[in-house]
Amino acid sequence: MTAPQSSFLRTLSERGFIHQSTDMAALDEAAAKGRIVAYIGFDCTAPSLHAGSLVQIMLLRWLQKTGHKPIVLMGGGTTKIGDPSFRDESRPLLDDAAIAKNLEGIKKVFAKYLAFGDGPTDAVMVNNDDWLGKLAYIPFLREVGRHFSINRMLTFESVKQRLEREQPLTFLEFNYMILQAYDFLELWRRHGCMLQMGGSDQWGNIVNGVELGRRIDSAPLYGLTSPLLTTSSGAKMGKTAAGAVWLNAESLAPYDYWQYWRNTEDADVGRFLRLFTDLPMDEIARLEKLGGADINEAKKILATAVTTLCHGAEAASEAAETARRTFEEGATGDSLPSITVPRAELDAGIAAFELFRRSGLAASGGEARRLIKGGGARVNDAAIAGEAQLIGAKDLTGEGFIKLSAGKKRHALVRPD
Repeated sequence: MTAPQSSFLRTLSERGFIHQSTDMAALDEAAAKGRIVAYIGFDCTAPSLHAGSLVQIMLLRWLQKTGHKPIVLMGGGTTKIGDPSFRDESRPLLDDAAIAKNLEGIKKVFAKYLAFGDGPTDAVMVNNDDWLGKLAYIPFLREVGRHFSINRMLTFESVKQRLEREQPLTFLEFNYMILQAYDFLELWRRHGCMLQMGGSDQWGNIVNGVELGRRIDSAPLYGLTSPLLTTSSGAKMGKTAAGAVWLNAESLAPYDYWQYWRNTEDADVGRFLRLFTDLPMDEIARLEKLGGADINEAKKILATAVTTLCHGAEAASEAAETARRTFEEGATGDSLPSITVPRAELDAGIAAFELFRRSGLAASGGEARRLIKGGGARVNDAAIAGEAQLIGAKDLTGEGFIKLSAGKKRHALVRPD
């Protein structure tokens, strides 16, 4: 199609957010004529979202920044089932208390990216348990279930992959796509929501919602998906060897978050600047042309901009300064992640591999052993003799901590309790 008329789709297009749309021309016309309402759903499977959700969060942010109204749909109801899309096994079922706790943790993330309130473009947050929890089963099947063909549902890629791998797909999970489609219908009725967005793995579910709304209410609904992202080396976004890159400071320190983005592969810098920051396109064009050692400056700008959105300007500046002092001056800052260990244990000494596991610099004892054997582990910037080397009170610096390093870019402090 030609260049979009609406600033919303034009922005998404030039920044690389668009993968598929049910009717791009009609959606563009609606967005150009006036304010539209759009939503993305997030299930409550953990107490924080991770960096893999950032594309969706930024979609809502740009929707609002270009004059439209975002709805954040919290899946308090659908989490009780679990989205089976492209999974080999069922998600563990969570009880109501766990879902409520996770929902509260996730809410904190969105307040950093969106402006909430009662205005025409202010974001709102809703919980699909408000309507899914009240459904009467037989009336729901008669009103909604009759619009879904089992034959067609079996052709969706997420279902086909599970069946081809001979992994069980429960009847409970099979209902997920019907409930997600019904969410779209409810949001249309309650809020005039006409657009559902999501990752490309949600395409089938989104199309179901568009078709359901048109069949039952003749609603002008649309769907839009973003590409599923991997790094240039094929790694999944939001994951590291040490675990998920969480968006809540309680789950991942701002310094570690900054470092994750600082360590972006050279080939990904421009793409990530477009997707995950508000920087102007001309500035991004300048930064992605940098080569050699200069690309590191672009990575620092990326890390600081992304961390500012997630944790605030002060935390981002502090993380950048800690990194500068750590890597350029060999100093240590208070912002480095730290753990406390009982003084008695430090007096006795702790095996090096165990301390690296506890600090989070290694995900397991085996990974810590491999790190040490490969020469990538250091204590107070000194090489470690072996995995069983005892680290303890004798290694405390004059500042009262022990500095552990995994490679050149990941560090943690051990302090006595």
